[in-house]
Amino acid sequence: MPSSLDKYQAKRNFAETPEPAEGGESVAGQLQFVIQKHWASHLHYDLRLELDGVMKSWAVPKGPSLDPSHKRMAVQVEDHPISYNSFEGQIPAGHYGAGKVIVWDKGLWLPLADPEEGYRKGKLQFALQGHKLGGQWTLVRMKGKEGERQPPWLLIKEADDFARKAEELDIVTAQPDSVASAQRAVGTKTRAAPAAQPIKSIKPSRAKTTALPTSMAPQLATLYDAPPQNAEDWAWELKFDGYRMAARKKGRQLQLWTRNGKDWTAKMPALAAALQHLQLDNAWLDGEVVALNDQGLPDFQRLQNAFDGEGTTDLVYYLFDLPFANGQDLRGQPWQARRDALQAALDASPGLGDKVRISEGFAGDPVQLLASACALGMEGIVGKRKDASYRAGRSADWIKLKCGQRQEFVIGGYTRPKGTRSGLGSLLLGVHGSQGQLVYAGNVGTGFNESSLRALTVQLQKIQTKTCPFSDPERIEYEALWVKPQLVAEVAFAGWTGQGRLRHAVFHGLREDKPASHITREKAATMPARKKAQPAASGIEVSHGDRIIDASTGVTKLDVVRYYEQVAPLMMEHLQDRPTSLMRTPDGVAGEHFFQKHWQVRAMAGIVQLPQSLDPEHPPLLAIAGAKGLAQAAQFNVVEFHTWNAKRDKILRPDRMTFDLDPGEGVAWSAVREAAELVRVLLLELGLEPFLKTSGGKGLHLVVPIQRRHDWDTVKGFSKAIVQHLAATVPQRFVAKSGPQNRKGKIFVDYLRNGWGATTVSAWSVRARPGTGVSVPIAWSELDQVSGGAHWGIQSVQTRFSKGNSPWKGYAKAAVSMGPAMQRLGYSASATKA
Repeated sequence: MPSSLDKYQAKRNFAETPEPAEGGESVAGQLQFVIQKHWASHLHYDLRLELDGVMKSWAVPKGPSLDPSHKRMAVQVEDHPISYNSFEGQIPAGHYGAGKVIVWDKGLWLPLADPEEGYRKGKLQFALQGHKLGGQWTLVRMKGKEGERQPPWLLIKEADDFARKAEELDIVTAQPDSVASAQRAVGTKTRAAPAAQPIKSIKPSRAKTTALPTSMAPQLATLYDAPPQNAEDWAWELKFDGYRMAARKKGRQLQLWTRNGKDWTAKMPALAAALQHLQLDNAWLDGEVVALNDQGLPDFQRLQNAFDGEGTTDLVYYLFDLPFANGQDLRGQPWQARRDALQAALDASPGLGDKVRISEGFAGDPVQLLASACALGMEGIVGKRKDASYRAGRSADWIKLKCGQRQEFVIGGYTRPKGTRSGLGSLLLGVHGSQGQLVYAGNVGTGFNESSLRALTVQLQKIQTKTCPFSDPERIEYEALWVKPQLVAEVAFAGWTGQGRLRHAVFHGLREDKPASHITREKAATMPARKKAQPAASGIEVSHGDRIIDASTGVTKLDVVRYYEQVAPLMMEHLQDRPTSLMRTPDGVAGEHFFQKHWQVRAMAGIVQLPQSLDPEHPPLLAIAGAKGLAQAAQFNVVEFHTWNAKRDKILRPDRMTFDLDPGEGVAWSAVREAAELVRVLLLELGLEPFLKTSGGKGLHLVVPIQRRHDWDTVKGFSKAIVQHLAATVPQRFVAKSGPQNRKGKIFVDYLRNGWGATTVSAWSVRARPGTGVSVPIAWSELDQVSGGAHWGIQSVQTRFSKGNSPWKGYAKAAVSMGPAMQRLGYSASATKA
């Protein structure tokens, strides 16, 4: 039993409360979330995220808000078992948490960064895929009061397609009920549905007023082999494994139409009834009908079973477009405007329930989004150009990127079964060629179960014929029974042979929504080549090289890549063999920064993972192997490089101490220079020789080489003692406590960079801040000529290359044992261990 559940179990008497004591199963590659609405002594909402085999839990008194300006307090509580995710019921009076509990929302959560590291550091960034909540969110731990047992966090909605201002939609008020039960929560009231309103997000001058057409041809996505170069101009959605379906609503008449124009309303009465609650009239909606498995993911086989007799009551309709609404033709409007109108319509229709949902939209790197979709077992992702109108047929305004190869094929025959197998052996598949002929594409003999074999055999026997439907029967090596080319199979496969045959095909089901005559071989279009820049040294291709990284200087991504190529010979002297952390700024220095200490799935040439044994409790550390690693990292939006105070071959013994002079508010640069000289004097008196560099930001760094004789705790403890001595001796200049309030008018000498796993920005690294300053080694004799910590920037530092690392001449020979210096200061290593 996980020890983290001890608190949970100690608070409950499971002989009297219906809550589960333990249990629940994780699903490989997926992380569950649940939000439970809890009428305890005070109504609150419990957010639970699956991590490390349990549900990490936070009590959110006001519930989640879709408004990014609302920062909801979230108090962390004890871990819960995964089995608690399905708990609904009444906790008896007199017991811990007494009151009613319902499952308000549930689904999957997708970490956008290393979740263990984020949880440990107090910043979890993730996307939710729930019935009510979607998009990107952040949980940030605040600094609690001294002695506080339950650390407070903030739950924040990030600005994306799912964000809504509070005055537009209060999600906990608009959707108060359980997603797991139709039973109303105690004390909630039924709200009258608002009347249909004009679509406010569409400019009336641009939307045409028109009679609602009786039919509508859908827009289709084109398969591509790579994402577009201007990915920021696109919105991304998951590609569902279901049936494309359009809904037509006129007055009380509601119809559901397949892609090939068949009326399937009678097949899905529950969906049709739910759509009657939609607060729109004279409307066409576009979406996909799916059947969800137990993990909340689309399951095509389950969808087929629903239509084959198991019932369509549980089907879900994901909406993703609104071509017509309230008498307006919106097809000429940009995708973003139609999307906003669709969201507004759903927000105004609380009676829809969870059978009708909006397809979640994502912003960000499509390569990473595709990887996440594939990890979930989805088909892929669909990209939609934000400024594009709705156009019938296939175009490049909608594109699809697939996790693997999968498409529809026409069934032209089948082979007899062998051995103990019943029904059929394999299906003979084909696609239509350029002249309309059916071309043989190979066989599929796996992916069936006994039920599907029986049902499919009956269907095939009904359309059996003596005539081979394929135009090239000489290519078929099997004795087959021919059928009329009417049925369409969906098949996944590993690829095509040189002879145009499928490799490793797997049957997924029949497609009743697509006519056999439309089936052709799907070939991925090649995305137009990205604009390339060939940096002089490495020759790597730089995507979005003209993207502005720093608006204050106009520095571009290409400038950063080329700088690191130029400075590599100097910078590698400081990076060589040291664990290195990377600071990524995909949206420039003014955007969010991502700090990467450990190896991730995506490999980058020239960046290597160090042995796991160096830091066994975490993923492998990183190191830069050479000039190409610097440039490649910059291509992946890395701006800053931070290094450890130890090398990989002896990681438990630091080889340097670092003192970061961090000036507080109101401290003049001249005072920073004088402070550096004072620190230098003290270090020299202790027998330690400091070397100087600008920080690239506001201050200076003093780096002291030492012999590798002491452990991390001793080095950090001694550096702290040095700083405390400075603060006690010259209190008008120095403080030994961090925090803006402590260093007003003074300088904090940061010794915390000397602890295990802590890092300092490397010499020659650019800083991810306005001005893009550079950390540059300097001689003590040059200090008076330096105007600030960012004296050199990325556009001016080239004048410094000729001096290079010469100001640190003698650095290696200056390393001495800390023992004598510790004795001179009266510091004992045993004090660190106490």
